[in-house]
Amino acid sequence: MTETGYDFAHLAPAEAGLGRIFARPKAIAAGCVVVLTALGWSYVALMTAPGSSWLAMAQTLCRVLPESSWNISAVVVTASMWSAMAMAMMLPSAAPMILTYAEIAETAARKGERVVSPLMIAAGYASVWLLFSIAVSVVQNILTGAALLDAVVASASGLLAGGILIGAGAYQFSGLKHACLVRCQHPFPFFFTNWATTRGGVFRLGLKQGLYCLGCCWAMMLVMLAVGVMNVAWMAVLAAVMTLEKLQNGRRMAHSVGVALIGIGTGIVVSAFSAGLG
Repeated sequence: MTETGYDFAHLAPAEAGLGRIFARPKAIAAGCVVVLTALGWSYVALMTAPGSSWLAMAQTLCRVLPESSWNISAVVVTASMWSAMAMAMMLPSAAPMILTYAEIAETAARKGERVVSPLMIAAGYASVWLLFSIAVSVVQNILTGAALLDAVVASASGLLAGGILIGAGAYQFSGLKHACLVRCQHPFPFFFTNWATTRGGVFRLGLKQGLYCLGCCWAMMLVMLAVGVMNVAWMAVLAAVMTLEKLQNGRRMAHSVGVALIGIGTGIVVSAFSAGLG
C-alpha cells in the first residue's frame, strides 16, 4: 500500500506513476485550476495585444454592426473572448470549491471508496460560464449594433456605463447575492448533503456550484461592458475581488464593493449629465 491508499507495485513503472498521480484528486484539481486559468489569461493577453487580429476584428465589428444587422459570426468571435475571460476570472474564485471536493474525494479514496476525478466537477462548473459567455456575447453585439459600445468594446454612453456600475453595486446588497455567496464561501455542507459517486452526478454538482457562482458574480462580470471588455486591468481587479469575496465570511466585503461600484457609477452619470448640459 502507498500513502494514497493504493498499491501500484504490480504495474509497470510508467503505469504506476500515472496511477499515483490520478490517485491524488487534490493534485489533479490544483493542476486543473492553474492550467485552465493560465490558458485563459494567455488567450486574453493574445487577444488584447496591440496589433492582434482579434482586436482588429473587434474594432471592425464595432464599425460595421451599427450599419447592418449582426450575425452568428460576430457572436462566435465575442463568445470566444468572453469564454477566455470567464475561465481567467472565475476559475481562481472556484478553486476553494474544487479543492474542497478534491479533499473529500481524496479521503474517500484512501478508504477504498469510489470517487470521480475533480475534472468532472470543473467541467460542470465551466459549462455554466460558457453558456453565460454565449448569452452575454449576444447582449454585447446588440449594444454594438445600437452604437452603445465603441471601438475598444467599452460603453459609448456615460449613462449606460454608470447605470451598469450602479446596478452591479446595488446587486451586492440583494438577498440572492448573499444566498449564492454563502454557498460559494462554504461548499462543504453542499457536498456533504449532495455527494455523488458517478460521473454524471459529479458533473451535476459542478453545474449547481456553477449556478451559485453565476448568481453571485454575474453583475460584476457585466461591469466589463461598462469599463471595456478588453480592459485587462479591470479584469484583474474584478477577478481578485470575486475571489476574495468567496474567501471571506459574511457580507462586509460584498457591501464594501457595492458601495464602491455605486460611487463610481454615480460619478460617471453625473459627469455624463454635466457634459450634456455643457
